[in-house]
Amino acid sequence: MARLSLSRKLAILSDAAKYDASCASSGGVRRNSAGTGGIGSTEGSGICHSYAPDGRCISLLKILFSNDCAFDCAYCVNRRSNDVPRASFTPRELADLVIGFYRRNYIEGLFLSSAVVGSPDDTMIQLIRTAKILRDEYRFGGYIHAKAIPGASPRLVTALGFLADRMSVNIELPSEVSLRALAPQKTKESIFRPMSLIGDSIAERKEKRLVSTRSLAPFVPAGQSTQLIVGASPETDLSILSLAGGLYHRFGLKRVYYSAYVPVSANPLLPAITTTPPLLREHRIYQADWLLRFYGFRPDEVLSPEQPNLDESLDPKTSWALRHLDLFPLDINRASYEELLRTPGIGVLSAKRILTARKGRRLDEDDLKKLGVVMKRARYFLACKGFSLPSLDARALRRLLTPPPPPAWKTRQLSLEF
Repeated sequence: MARLSLSRKLAILSDAAKYDASCASSGGVRRNSAGTGGIGSTEGSGICHSYAPDGRCISLLKILFSNDCAFDCAYCVNRRSNDVPRASFTPRELADLVIGFYRRNYIEGLFLSSAVVGSPDDTMIQLIRTAKILRDEYRFGGYIHAKAIPGASPRLVTALGFLADRMSVNIELPSEVSLRALAPQKTKESIFRPMSLIGDSIAERKEKRLVSTRSLAPFVPAGQSTQLIVGASPETDLSILSLAGGLYHRFGLKRVYYSAYVPVSANPLLPAITTTPPLLREHRIYQADWLLRFYGFRPDEVLSPEQPNLDESLDPKTSWALRHLDLFPLDINRASYEELLRTPGIGVLSAKRILTARKGRRLDEDDLKKLGVVMKRARYFLACKGFSLPSLDARALRRLLTPPPPPAWKTRQLSLEF
């Protein structure tokens, strides 16, 4: 095989990494101006964005160490049987590339993953060597998000954890049945074992930090995350959210990312190659995930066996409220914090503002607007000083709250030609 130039490796391996959604730039509309004479792209590979512990948005080089995979997962563009250009960095090549980009102010960190090259342990050794060159030789103090390879030995997972700011182990398929059918070389145990090790090690170091007077080396200080693919397999939204809820509770994950399946091959076990990625479903699942993380909802409250999939025409909290109209209208001057959080149009910040503001006086509609409440949704579920709408049934409210489809002119790029 001909030796590839560094620029060619960069092109292949940054493009191969674009399907991994485990950083915060996922979920946007996929646009690309290539070949159109336009400027910019949201699907272009190479750079993604994440958030530092202090809240700053930082740019990361998003890249695979190698796409020469020994596994043959049916849904993956880098699977062994797929005829795509293959490339691999050496640890030195990739570390030098990262530092070069960092010194040019292109990036502030690295999002590093890899296909399984040889074996999970072989791959982890290469990722560790890359990170050690950055940390020890270059004394690179920037952000590193590294992927733990399912099936790797605990010793190697731990070694990488002391070099990375965040780690993730991608589950990808929401059930063991789908995993066996579409990714037979992976097992539930090989995925959950490193996830459990990372979670337990983070918790253990937090406890030690409380009682130790010595400075402890940080271990995955930004926590761990994972990714689930939406639409590649037949699981319901309830199954996906139940799994996510269990991961947050059991392993203390910082984030579960969801990626709408993009068809990459013709396979009878997968959606047809012409299938449009379910981006709206992905968006609704993200909204429901937010309810689990910040609003005190349980998966079995958002969905049920009788209604196992999210309503794509309404956000999940509004959909829940329409199923529980017996709890509304809510007296804004008496409702608890938990009740406020479950009201459409009221977020975490506005709920806290309401609790503070009503200590001094009774609140009215104008006060709620000033406190950041989205009244176009909240007005149907609230009662306050001088304001209360007549009660409506769920069907009438659904019509009022369902956003109209965008007009045709909004779906096209505006031209600057006059």
